Amino acid sequence: MAQSDLRLRPPDECRWDLVALGEVMLRFDPGEGRIATTRSFRVCEGGGEYNVARGLRRCFGLRTALVSAFADNQVGRLLEDLVLQGGVDQSHVCWLPFDGVGRTVRNGLNFTERGFGVRGAVGCSDRGHTAASQLQAGQVDWDAIFGDEGARWFHCGGIFAALSETTAGVALEAMKAARRHGVIVSYDLNYRPSLWKSIGGQERARQVNQGLAPFVDVMLGNEEDFSAALGFEVAGLDDDLSALDPERFGAMMEQVAAAYPGIRLVATTLRAVVSASRNDWSAVCWAGGTLYRSTARPALEILDRVGGGDSFASGLIYGLLQGFDLQQALEYGAAHGALAMTTPGDTSMATLAEVQALVKGASARVRR
Repeated sequence: MAQSDLRLRPPDECRWDLVALGEVMLRFDPGEGRIATTRSFRVCEGGGEYNVARGLRRCFGLRTALVSAFADNQVGRLLEDLVLQGGVDQSHVCWLPFDGVGRTVRNGLNFTERGFGVRGAVGCSDRGHTAASQLQAGQVDWDAIFGDEGARWFHCGGIFAALSETTAGVALEAMKAARRHGVIVSYDLNYRPSLWKSIGGQERARQVNQGLAPFVDVMLGNEEDFSAALGFEVAGLDDDLSALDPERFGAMMEQVAAAYPGIRLVATTLRAVVSASRNDWSAVCWAGGTLYRSTARPALEILDRVGGGDSFASGLIYGLLQGFDLQQALEYGAAHGALAMTTPGDTSMATLAEVQALVKGASARVRR
């Protein structure tokens, strides 16, 4: 199988295997209940870009760091403690003074129902005026992070870019610095209509993401992301997602790479929602004119679907950082994403041994 043509910096000259730029929110999970009727929540941390860094640290044992900002209050310190448990370095997290009530700066909250059967998962975010949304270009010394400390990979995404009028500029500044220092850049489009709704909608999302795409090496997303956030349509795609065809996505991926010559690899998960608790799951990636398909897992049973795509990304990136061939790297991504959806919360609880076993076709029989 073919290797990727990504030119990775040697690990011995870098402090970090991956640096992620994004917001971390406190997630409130009503478990088997509903947000509007529950009387207790389980809390954990989560955020699209952070989840990738955490997966690479906790499951795959790599060295990762977070660039973000927290409001300095008890909620911020709870987020700090949760991130500490995840093992992601926080030395580049900015702490902003709290005004007492959150008029100027606060920490984001995310309420998420898991869904079950015919009832789909539901999310309700409370993240206006957050600390991370107030990051501005010039505030982070990217040359120190990518140059002096050294990093092999930088990851960001469309969620962070949508947080405010300034965050896309921070992402662009980081990507340009990464390019200067030979750091691979991945970007997950992660289109969220709710985030763009009040700031220009889909048109603004396309404008922002099309401005960032020329500086990306590895582009990630799903069928809606590539259409809504970049303007590429998947031929023949309709509401019947059970009929997803990898070949159609391959043609779209080739168009993306042709439009942005700097992109070396495009990858997506393929998810057909049979029910909230059962999905058909697989993944594809395109590189060098070839389409690669992962093992298909029909009727995969889901406990909590949130974070499956992020865990796919971290498994794929792990494979690429390890120098695996493209097929094997894709399999690691698809397996890690599948395992992440069997446990509650945004972040993965899988182990490397479990990922390796699933890649090899292990069953779910009890192990004692």
